[in-house]
Amino acid sequence: MLSQSDSPNATDSTTATTAAVTAETPDSTPENNPKPSSDDDFFSSASFASSSSSDDNHSDKPSSSPHRPEIPISWPSDGNLTVDWVMELISTFDWSSRNLPPSEFPSVLPVQVFDSLVLSASKILHKEPNCVRIDGCDAGSSVVVVGDVHGQLHDVIFLLRDAGFPADNRYFVFNGDYVDRGAWGLETFLLLLAWKVVMPHRVFLLRGNHESKYCTSVYGFEKEVLAKYGDGGKHVYRKCLGCFEGLPLASIIAGHVYTAHGGLFRSVPVTPSKRPKGKKTRKIIVNPEVSSFSLGSLEELSKARRSVLDPPWEGSNLIPGDVLWSDPSMSPGLSPNTERGIGLLWGPDCTEEFLKKFNLKLIIRSHEGPDAREKRFGLGGMDEGYTIDHVVESGKLITVFSAPDYPQFQATEERYKNKGAYIVLQPPDFDIPVFHSFEAITPRPKVNPYYDYEDVIDSDEELDLTSMVTAS
Repeated sequence: MLSQSDSPNATDSTTATTAAVTAETPDSTPENNPKPSSDDDFFSSASFASSSSSDDNHSDKPSSSPHRPEIPISWPSDGNLTVDWVMELISTFDWSSRNLPPSEFPSVLPVQVFDSLVLSASKILHKEPNCVRIDGCDAGSSVVVVGDVHGQLHDVIFLLRDAGFPADNRYFVFNGDYVDRGAWGLETFLLLLAWKVVMPHRVFLLRGNHESKYCTSVYGFEKEVLAKYGDGGKHVYRKCLGCFEGLPLASIIAGHVYTAHGGLFRSVPVTPSKRPKGKKTRKIIVNPEVSSFSLGSLEELSKARRSVLDPPWEGSNLIPGDVLWSDPSMSPGLSPNTERGIGLLWGPDCTEEFLKKFNLKLIIRSHEGPDAREKRFGLGGMDEGYTIDHVVESGKLITVFSAPDYPQFQATEERYKNKGAYIVLQPPDFDIPVFHSFEAITPRPKVNPYYDYEDVIDSDEELDLTSMVTAS
């Protein structure tokens, strides 16, 4: 049960306010930068701190990049990206989003540069395990955990400046949903990929449920890419899908904190059948159609096949769909997530079981914005960008959502006007979350939506599973 002291509005919480200032310069050097390749076949298919923008960031003036940058962006001649290159990318994307129509995006980032960036990042991502272990944190380090950002580029830029850019002593874990709903999903995703290439052991990009073919075909990202790259759009979209396949599903930070986009997952029983004598192989029978659910293990998570564009809701590979689509509940036990049509609902008892079994203290997940939470009985709203959903003997379950004033395009007369938030984990054990809430950068540049936001099905409601099969 969520106690008063654990509520985001608790009066006895430690509070602090930080203002957005000019960008910090990371005190780090590029590490393990892979050179781009022309191999087109690579793609196989609780304390609280409140952050607020400065007056300049909430004025009618652009928040940054007042002068035209040098465009187009070029790939370094030696193939090695640097922090300075990424900082220039930030300024260029910010400027172009305010001053150029989407159709001129190739004049900003040519397809050849896109290819080099996505290929370099994909080679790193595809080599990472399903559950990335972040164990290098020491007494001088901090870890920033970021929730859904949904193509809200300007808010992402603010978040990076507010938290401090990735550095040798500052890790970032992004919890998925980089695209869809917002108008700058492509820029947002490419910016985070650039950070991944420059600092592969400090920046970790996990997969969200919107990093899929089905969601991106319904909620705007596919049309955004086609609008920005024109004749080259199908190529760019296909490369993005290939990159999505490589995104890890979860992370464990300092041995104490589990993060994933949706959350927990079921065990899929595997039963070896009898084999004739003399045969070295045996038939494996997978039976996910069991009458009762049980929590899956980290070993099972490590063996799941994540390289599927649309995680299945039936069959033998259910774990990716659970990790990306599941939601917490105040009711005990595991049950099908009938609201979404995929994934699970899990109660506080399951949170306790998972934490205790794997010696964890904290679960951080995302996946639910203000529009989703207003439909969820017994769980807190997303006004501040985070909620503490379960408080159990072994620790806590937290939802963090990093897209303020979400969604960008709303059909209702009154906007949610929610804040976004990010979490900072600090030594010695990195298991006590410090929450930083922030407001949206306003005004956003004027842009048309890339999906029919008035009529399209809500992604927080039941999915069109038939269409998902077709998309796959």
